[in-house]
Amino acid sequence: MLPAEPGMTPVDSAGCNRIDVVFDRLRRGGRKGLIAYITAGDPGYDTTAELVLAMERAGADLIELGVPFSDPMADGPVIQRASLRSLAGGTTLAGILGLVRSLRERTSVPLLLMTYYNPVLHYGLASFAAAAAAAGVDGLIIPDLPVEESAPLLAEMHPCHVHLIPFAAPTSTPQRLDRIGRLAGGFVYCVSLTGVTGAREGLPPGIEEFMERARACTTQPLAIGFGISSPGQAALMAQLGDAVIVGSAIVSLVEQYAADREQMLERVAALVGSLKQAISRVD
Repeated sequence: MLPAEPGMTPVDSAGCNRIDVVFDRLRRGGRKGLIAYITAGDPGYDTTAELVLAMERAGADLIELGVPFSDPMADGPVIQRASLRSLAGGTTLAGILGLVRSLRERTSVPLLLMTYYNPVLHYGLASFAAAAAAAGVDGLIIPDLPVEESAPLLAEMHPCHVHLIPFAAPTSTPQRLDRIGRLAGGFVYCVSLTGVTGAREGLPPGIEEFMERARACTTQPLAIGFGISSPGQAALMAQLGDAVIVGSAIVSLVEQYAADREQMLERVAALVGSLKQAISRVD
């Protein structure tokens, strides 16, 4: 196993994972968290780094970096296009780990990689866990890795203090929710509706009952994602969980203003700031 480089492990000076530190701080302050998603390498590594820093300044509590994949089955059209642009630009998993390593010299915001399982398998489970920890990755989200099949990767991630974030969906059975709750680290990613990612209007039916079931199965924070696109919608969802996750609405701005980096950074920061302000008013 590769040793973690000084100052680049997914833990703070007290030896705690940064995800846990942030959620503990939010809980003690009675506040809700904002998790912002962008596709790494779209439109380039340098711009991704600047977007991360801009979103942090605007109020994002945690940031997901999407690893582009040629067959993103859980992603809607906005993120699919971002993945294709990123791949066409030469983005690789190794390059994204290098990006995280460089960001760790400029920020301590928790950074999570959202990737499909194939790139991790290709990298090698043990090698990837060690490399992710050394770079400063705090958590890993894998949409196509069922919790029932996560034990081999969990065995490699746990000693490296990198959380593997599980998904829970409205269709999850009580038995599956119980297993998710027992294995969860960092937080549980609660999918607000079935289908793919993408901005939608309104709240999905049955979300309150689903969140109650999820809450009963774990002591970990609950973050709600899929379809959240506006400050008003984020505020409504924040009442049901501990954090909200916004991706497609942000990635859409990256796409729209790709030709003007400064405008892109301003627009993304403005959206993140409005989302954070909205959820900050939630008790």
